[in-house]
Amino acid sequence: MKKLLTLVILILFLPSNLILKADDKDGKKEIHKFQMLYNVENTSVKNQSNSGTCWSFSATSFLESELIRLGFGNHDISEMYFVRMNYPRKAERYMRYHGNFNFGPGGQAHDVTNVVKDFGMVPEEVYHGINYYGEDKHDHSELDAVLKAMLDATLKSKSPKTTNAWDEAVDAVLDVYLGKVPNEFEYNGKKYTPQSFAKASGFNPDDYIEFTSYSNYPFNQKVMLEVPDNWSFDLYYNVELNDLMKIMDNALATGYSIEWDGDVGKDNFYRKKGYAVIPKNNEIDPDDVEEPEEEKIITQEIRQEAFDNHDVTDDHLMHIVALAENQNGTKFYYTKNSWGTKTGGKEMKYDGYWYMSDSYVRLKTIAFMVHKDAVPKEIRERLGF
Repeated sequence: MKKLLTLVILILFLPSNLILKADDKDGKKEIHKFQMLYNVENTSVKNQSNSGTCWSFSATSFLESELIRLGFGNHDISEMYFVRMNYPRKAERYMRYHGNFNFGPGGQAHDVTNVVKDFGMVPEEVYHGINYYGEDKHDHSELDAVLKAMLDATLKSKSPKTTNAWDEAVDAVLDVYLGKVPNEFEYNGKKYTPQSFAKASGFNPDDYIEFTSYSNYPFNQKVMLEVPDNWSFDLYYNVELNDLMKIMDNALATGYSIEWDGDVGKDNFYRKKGYAVIPKNNEIDPDDVEEPEEEKIITQEIRQEAFDNHDVTDDHLMHIVALAENQNGTKFYYTKNSWGTKTGGKEMKYDGYWYMSDSYVRLKTIAFMVHKDAVPKEIRERLGF
């Protein structure tokens, strides 16, 4: 009894900044208290490590959730297979444009579905995509440098004309670093080719469409989104901002996840805190915040200005798997990343997932991919599919 009384007295006289509240974690107050509204089943968080292949990791995660939804089961699909099959296409486009084109590790969601359509897919256990000795994590710094240097050297050659051997050289380099692609394989007691495995899964690439929302393009039409990593010149449906958000919310509410392309590289994406917002007062230090931030209202005009002045770019792709709300009723999109679950040896705030607020998503979304049935009927009819 005396010990309890002593403890109470100590607490009463402790400085207020040292008293830990019930919702504190690691001595820091939990600003946002999230409650999940809708949740789509998804697979474990992966780590792209030192590779610029977030597009493949996120779109593969999206694909894996679709396989679960389609009844094919929980499978770990090879991200590097999609990377391997896209590089020769990128190289050809770069050569066709005499080097005046983007060539690098980046890409878009459709780069995965296009490979599934043309070449199929394989499980991770069949193709790890790590063929460099002594490594167990992806590291493409040398691979990217070698490929770019080789193509540039070919273009700058003093020979009268370019040979027809450069494409075979690209394939050889990819085989050395990532490994040769299997023509057939055995998985779960059955034999497949990449094409037959994709067909058996029930995943139809033609069922997936991409959306964007910018007023420099005509609304309610397909447009070629002009971002560097859209190297294949694929088309997106351009819809007004409110429709963009309606599609996302309807998808999650009806059991479909979202493959998201946007900007996380600048301010307001609080990596240590695990959430992203667009504060009305951007001068406040996020470490001094003690309650949910009041956020800016994002309009089509604000969104367009950020796109036009390159304040918002397509620097990262992630997989949105749920919709949540905080204690004030603000919507947050629960998003699966591809940076693993630890940073600096410590567990990440939400184990590799992030919460992005409604305002953040309205401003920072470049585009996204969903199944066509995830789109509200009224919008489908207006767009003609």
